[in-house]
Amino acid sequence: MSLFELRDVSYSYPSAPRPALDGISLDVAEGALFALLGPNGSGKSTLLRVMLGELSTSSGGVTYAGRPSDSWGRREIATQIAFVPQAEPMAFPMTVRALVEMGRYPHTGILGRMGPHDREAIDEAMERAGVAELGGRSIRNLSGGERQRVRIARALAQEPKILVLDEPTAALDLHFEMETFELMRELTEERAFTVVVATHNLNLAARYATRLLLLAEGRIEALGSPEDVITAETIGRVYRWPVIVTSYEESGPGSGSPQVVPLSEAVSSTPG
Repeated sequence: MSLFELRDVSYSYPSAPRPALDGISLDVAEGALFALLGPNGSGKSTLLRVMLGELSTSSGGVTYAGRPSDSWGRREIATQIAFVPQAEPMAFPMTVRALVEMGRYPHTGILGRMGPHDREAIDEAMERAGVAELGGRSIRNLSGGERQRVRIARALAQEPKILVLDEPTAALDLHFEMETFELMRELTEERAFTVVVATHNLNLAARYATRLLLLAEGRIEALGSPEDVITAETIGRVYRWPVIVTSYEESGPGSGSPQVVPLSEAVSSTPG
């Protein structure tokens, strides 16, 4: 079953010289870990915002669970889809638990009282994201990796069907990067979540995602399995840098998946 369906979707920002998205058609299947790839400016974040209904398409249509995306109310869709931004400003100090509790607002309302199920959902989300021991700390006193895990906990507290993440491992160290991809895999395999993630990490996307979309200048360059998308010719052309593609042969998740190795010599034009 497809949860998201996009058909010939285009979007243009005012006064931009070209569309940010140009004729995008895709399906996101229930239970998939779907990764959006592409260079800076390729349209990944714009595509996420269109899928979430934050931007209205210039043309084409977007449906979620068989309904046009713009027919869902904001609170209603928040019970279905949780979004984890790359970063966000903190207007005032709050504890980790207080931030995670905000994930229950779609169910309780901002001024609503939380019941036993709400508290259980918060406890489970914090445990699942590995931040249970941080509950009483100020969000401002956490590392970048810890803050990102708290944002993921807040999203899980919503009890959504889909988790959408925009560059969740940007500027994080290896430990937090691996923890995040491991968690995304576990959520799709063990708890029947659907995960959509925009990322620059080609190799981890190839190891953990079930389906990849590669964008360039707002257009689809490749869509399919990691083996279909991660090829030396395609990656070299889109990123304008020569690469070779090897195979991840270790045991565990992603065994046999394609892995990109950049070569040392830059190219001045698209490889042919």
